[in-house]
Amino acid sequence: MTTTTGTTDGTRTTRSARRTTTALPGPARLAWSRTRYEVRGFFRERDSVVFVFAYPILMLAIFATVFGADEEVLAGSGVYFPQYFLPGMVATGVMLSSFQNLAIAIAAERDDGTLKRLRSTPLPPTAYFLGKTGQVLVTAGVQTALLLAVAALVFDVPLPTEPGRWATFAWVFVLGTAAGSVCGVAYSSVPRTGRSASPVVIPVVLVLQFVSGVFFQFDQLPTWMQQLASVFPLKWMAQGMRSVFLPDEAAVLEPSGSWQHGATAAVLAAWLVVGLVVGVRTFRWRRRDDG
Repeated sequence: MTTTTGTTDGTRTTRSARRTTTALPGPARLAWSRTRYEVRGFFRERDSVVFVFAYPILMLAIFATVFGADEEVLAGSGVYFPQYFLPGMVATGVMLSSFQNLAIAIAAERDDGTLKRLRSTPLPPTAYFLGKTGQVLVTAGVQTALLLAVAALVFDVPLPTEPGRWATFAWVFVLGTAAGSVCGVAYSSVPRTGRSASPVVIPVVLVLQFVSGVFFQFDQLPTWMQQLASVFPLKWMAQGMRSVFLPDEAAVLEPSGSWQHGATAAVLAAWLVVGLVVGVRTFRWRRRDDG
């Protein structure tokens, strides 16, 4: 846009009126800001916080008590039931924080119009999804730290001291969290309304917990159940965590007789890719009845 102004000597000068624009922050900064927002929002929901943080701890306490805190999983193995169940509870805690939490929360945000309003803002979709994933990493990390502290202090579960085991813990935790997060985002499109989200999501999580060796010794489950569980990521997360918290000799308790780190990484990575593809193709910002 140009404007002209007169001068005292009769000449005319031209002046450009420039409009100043403010650029959006970079993707990393937006994702970090969104993560902080999501974390604050999560901790404001006290019911969800109590459930997500307390559930694995309560389950560990219950099953350690039922099976006997001083009973060995296998005679002469030196592995007691609290130590055996701990890895499964770590894995199920990650699944609660990622898959279940996101599937329910996003469905509710879609139902109440939050997603529709966000879509009309300059916030890039990637920042929204990275913020959700960042929130899952924070909450799952806090949850796992609390669970490990209770296991060590209350049930005398020995924690690993070798750096290699903690390195295994790190990649299983990160890959499992990422896979659970993208699958939760993808599955959030299944519930028709926010109210139906919990009944649609929670039974899936419960079934996977029962067939994946979270509540029972995995090698004692029926063969067909083991094969079914092997399709899904929770079984592999639990097995990967057992390789961290159990001695190497305990690998004989696995149906394969080994920890299968390669298969664990492959299955979790495959579900990460599947979740991304399905999520991209099916994710909805509006309710089904919102034309």
